[in-house]
Amino acid sequence: MKTIPSPNKKFIRHIIKHYLKYDKENPFIFISAMLAFLGIATGVMVLMIAMGIMNGTQKSFSEKLFVMNYPLTVLPLAENSVNDALITKLSSKFPQLKFSPYYTTQVITKNEGAVQGSLLYGVDAQKEAEINSIFNDAKGTGKGKFRVVMGEGLSFEMNARSGDKVTLYFSEQQAIGFGTMPLQKRFVVDGIFKSGLKAYDKAIMYTTLEAFEKLLKREHGNYDGLHIYSQNPMDEIEAIKKELPEMVVIEGWWQQNGNFFAAMEMEKKALFLVLLLIILVASLNIISSLLMTVMSRRREIALMRTLGATKAEIKTIFFRLGLSIGSAGIVVGSILGSIGIWLLKTFDFISMPEDVYGTTKLPVELSLSDFSFIIIGTAIIILLSALYPAKKASQTDPLSVLRNE
Repeated sequence: MKTIPSPNKKFIRHIIKHYLKYDKENPFIFISAMLAFLGIATGVMVLMIAMGIMNGTQKSFSEKLFVMNYPLTVLPLAENSVNDALITKLSSKFPQLKFSPYYTTQVITKNEGAVQGSLLYGVDAQKEAEINSIFNDAKGTGKGKFRVVMGEGLSFEMNARSGDKVTLYFSEQQAIGFGTMPLQKRFVVDGIFKSGLKAYDKAIMYTTLEAFEKLLKREHGNYDGLHIYSQNPMDEIEAIKKELPEMVVIEGWWQQNGNFFAAMEMEKKALFLVLLLIILVASLNIISSLLMTVMSRRREIALMRTLGATKAEIKTIFFRLGLSIGSAGIVVGSILGSIGIWLLKTFDFISMPEDVYGTTKLPVELSLSDFSFIIIGTAIIILLSALYPAKKASQTDPLSVLRNE
């Protein structure tokens, strides 16, 4: 039985090193290989930075929306569906969760001639502070019913600081003489919060449950909704849903902003595919460089074949030659990408409008999964690019080459 000789690894390594050196007689081959190397390195670097920016922006928005929208929210479809009895039931079933019931209404805030529409929440300060770190940092020590915690943006527009008073106008009417006018009440500013998103800071205020019950005649123990804090809301939402009455629904923060995050995820995937084209174009240089090497080294290949080199060894030489160029590009690109991400995270090169993005500093954070996709995608392109030239080199006929050249 005829045995197939194993490839001579020392011979293969020697030839690859020889072909990677600069050749004075064929400088364009070396230049083409360098362009391929630089193209791969640039593509990997750009992909890492772009994916890092997209991932960091998405994470930054998620953190801010998570705080202001709460992990889970229970909403009634009928009156008196969310009440103390339901909270007691859920607390016994899910002791690891934290609950904060609330009332809510729209109001008009007025102070010193400035007028602004706002969304007012009535909450239990202690329970709300346990699930909302922004509120916890802002709440004051006031003891009265009629006190509010407002956002920094609203405070600025109203020119109202902690301890000042603002007038809130409600949609409910109150009798005045022979007519009616909107219900109004003076509230003391008990604290000012800053969520990082100006849209929230200009539109949301918190007051006490007692203020709603006193002014708007809300029935004690029956609420407009229930905020729930969970460390694993996506895993626990279904279990909680099974314990809810028929006319009560539950929403996760990701569902309330589903379209926004779906759009960001689609943009991220589209950007990845578009930037991967940079590496695809660079891989064409690998193909052209290897084919030029094959054409210029035809006599050497024929001579190696006549001296005993097998087709497999010739194919391995050019395949590994392509892999060497591509792998070097991946390594250098990864290093440059890491340096670029570190520079963007350390120094404030790019300033962003805070009212749009919630931060002035460019958020950059490359996840391990995104980095893995970049490396795997690049490696597949390089592998495919090196196959065809290697196959052409192994098909070189030594007899016809030596006869004609």
